Amino acid sequence: MTAIPAAFLDIMASKALAHLATTMKDGSPQVTPIWFDYSNGLVRVNSAEGRVKSNNMPEGAKVALSIVDVANDYRYVQIRGTVTKVTEIGADAHIDALAKKYLGLDAYPYRNAAETRMTFEITPDKVQTMG
Repeated sequence: MTAIPAAFLDIMASKALAHLATTMKDGSPQVTPIWFDYSNGLVRVNSAEGRVKSNNMPEGAKVALSIVDVANDYRYVQIRGTVTKVTEIGADAHIDALAKKYLGLDAYPYRNAAETRMTFEITPDKVQTMG
């Protein structure tokens, strides 16, 4: 695991969106802006089962994230990593925590009872920063 340098942890804790790059079955790239959090050296993202990014992120999948400082477009963190855990356990609480971070709300307002939420833990393999 590669750590995020201390000078860039503020970006990881901010309301900056991450652009998550995954690979489609045909090898083409797919990019989605997403909410995320960073804890204990892991990046965590949340999605619903069956979505494109969820389908592209089984355990072991390689992904990349680009996170730009909301106050300085020329300061960023770029992460290449591996999906090391996919779980439904705690995923509803995780999306609520992300709603608190990004919207200031205690509960995710777009919840769909028909969806199964999933949390994906990404272990950074390579980190690049600028700024």
